[in-house]
Amino acid sequence: MIILAFFLAHWYLSVLMQTLFLHRYAAHQMFTMSKGWEKFFYVLTFIGQGSSFLSPRAYGIMHRLHHAHADTEQDPHSPEFSKNLFDMMWKTRTYYNDILNNRDSIPAKFKKGVPNWEWMERFGDRWLVRLAWGTAYTLVYIQFAATPWLFLLLPVHFLMGPVHGAIINWYAHRYGYTNFDVDDTARNLLPFDFLMMGESYHNNHHKFGGRPNFGGFRWHEFDPAYPLLKVLNQLHVIKLRLGRDEAYM
Repeated sequence: MIILAFFLAHWYLSVLMQTLFLHRYAAHQMFTMSKGWEKFFYVLTFIGQGSSFLSPRAYGIMHRLHHAHADTEQDPHSPEFSKNLFDMMWKTRTYYNDILNNRDSIPAKFKKGVPNWEWMERFGDRWLVRLAWGTAYTLVYIQFAATPWLFLLLPVHFLMGPVHGAIINWYAHRYGYTNFDVDDTARNLLPFDFLMMGESYHNNHHKFGGRPNFGGFRWHEFDPAYPLLKVLNQLHVIKLRLGRDEAYM
């Protein structure tokens, strides 16, 4: 039970930070926050993603390109131009690293306004830091795993951020239903998104790239992250930017 609780806590904290901070804030600027709160969420993302910490800056830029060029050869991660899931993720990794290390020639408009705490971005990307997180996960399993089979979950811990990205960028462009006609293959992967904190409503999101609520178009579409955004807005931690549903950056 301890291992299950640990795995679920890591899964949901990681996907929560990816959808709130990396996706809705860094990429789409669906809300604003002070620099102090921005650094707080940087640290929380580092804790949540751990060994698979993703740069908010690089993620934000790359995701904007995905919306601008979805399912074309210029898309950083399209199943339409990849042999399989692993080929797509390797291409994504290459694209991400080029942005992270300033080896790209991406137009400035895609970089405007993305968060950039350089120290944390460098620190979270260090291999010794990633190894330390991985060692910590392994020690938890050594201490509490009731059966060796549970150790098969460790690779998911190590690569949690990319695993979440792969689920949406591959499977939500392959399977599911659509509410809207869009110029790409984005689909709503799960009718009730218990797994990805609203990210599964990918067709909805590609239609309305600036809408903070990814669900809400059918009775069963509940985006768990949206009520949290409303609470943070009421507490003045963030300020939601409403009325710009079709603006993806």
